[in-house]
Amino acid sequence: MVGGNHRIVVQKTDKIFVAGHRGLVGGALLRKLKEEGFDNLLTRDHSQLDLRNEAGVDLLFAEEKPNIVILAAARVGGIKANADLPVEFLLENLQIQNNVIRSAHKTGVDKLLFLGSSCIYPKHAPQPIPETALLSGPLEPTNESYAIAKIAGIKLCQAYARQYGANFISLMPTNLYGSGDNFDLLSSHVLPALLRKAHEAKKRGDCKMTVWGSGKPRREFLHVDDLADACLFLLEKYDSPEIINVGCGEDISIRELAELICEIVGFKGDLLWDASKPDGTPRKLLDVSRLHALGWRHTIALREGIARTYEWFLQNPPQESSQS
Repeated sequence: MVGGNHRIVVQKTDKIFVAGHRGLVGGALLRKLKEEGFDNLLTRDHSQLDLRNEAGVDLLFAEEKPNIVILAAARVGGIKANADLPVEFLLENLQIQNNVIRSAHKTGVDKLLFLGSSCIYPKHAPQPIPETALLSGPLEPTNESYAIAKIAGIKLCQAYARQYGANFISLMPTNLYGSGDNFDLLSSHVLPALLRKAHEAKKRGDCKMTVWGSGKPRREFLHVDDLADACLFLLEKYDSPEIINVGCGEDISIRELAELICEIVGFKGDLLWDASKPDGTPRKLLDVSRLHALGWRHTIALREGIARTYEWFLQNPPQESSQS
C-alpha cells in the first residue's frame, strides 16, 4: 500500500468534472453519470479550455471547485500515431495530467479518478498481467511515449496520496471500443480500424481485405459502456492509491477478431495478412481478479458490443477512406 486514503461517499449532488468528455471514454462516462442521476456535471470543450494550459486549468478549478474529478482526457492513438508522434504523445499527456492532478489537490477535490492504460505494462509481462507487473521490464517500443506519460500520471497520483493523503485512484483499462470511437484508419485502434475496413471493403464489393501483421497477437477488448460502469463502481467502492486493472478477463486473437468483425459487417471476402507491418505486443490480457473480488464484472459480450458499435458507425459515418 502506497498510502492510506480516507473513504469518500459519492453523492448525486457532487460536482463532477469529467475531463475529456468529448472522447470515447469521457462520452461514455457522461452518459452513465446522467443515467444514474448525477446532474451536477462539469465539462469544458477544447475550445473553452486547453488542458495543456496551466493557468487555464488553475482558473477553472479555482472558480468551479469540483468535488470529484475524472481524468479521461488524453492524446491517444494506434500503433502508427504513437510511432509517428512520440514527442506529442509524451509531452501533451504529461501537461494534461500534471495540470489537472495538481489543480485538483490545490483546490481540495475530494476524489480524483485517473484513467491509465494497459500499455503501461512491460512488453513481455506475465499473462494475464497482474498490477504488480508495473515497471518490471521494458515497455513495448511502439507506444512507449504514451505508456511513460501514463506511468508518470500514476506515480503523481500515488505521490499525492502518500505525501498529502489525497484520495486519488488510478484505473488501468484494457483495450476499449464502442460508440463514439475513432474510425480514422491512420490514427485509430485495431477494432474500429478493422470495422471500418470491413465496411468499406463490403461497400466496394472487394474480394479481399488486407490486415496489418500476422493475426497472431491476442488482445482483450472491453466495451466503453462497461468501463464507465466500472469507473462509477470504483469511485464509490475503491479508495486505494494502488492501481487496479479494469477488463473482462478474456482475450481473442487479431485473426479471430477480424473474422468476427467481417461476419457482423457482412464482408464475405478473404483476409490477407501483411506480415511486413508490426504486430505490437504478442499478448495483452489483464488479471482482473482484484476487480472481480470487489464485486464488479463486465456485462457486454464482444459480439454484442461490436454489433452495437457497428450500428453507431452506420448512423455516424466518417469520411470515405481511400485506404484498402
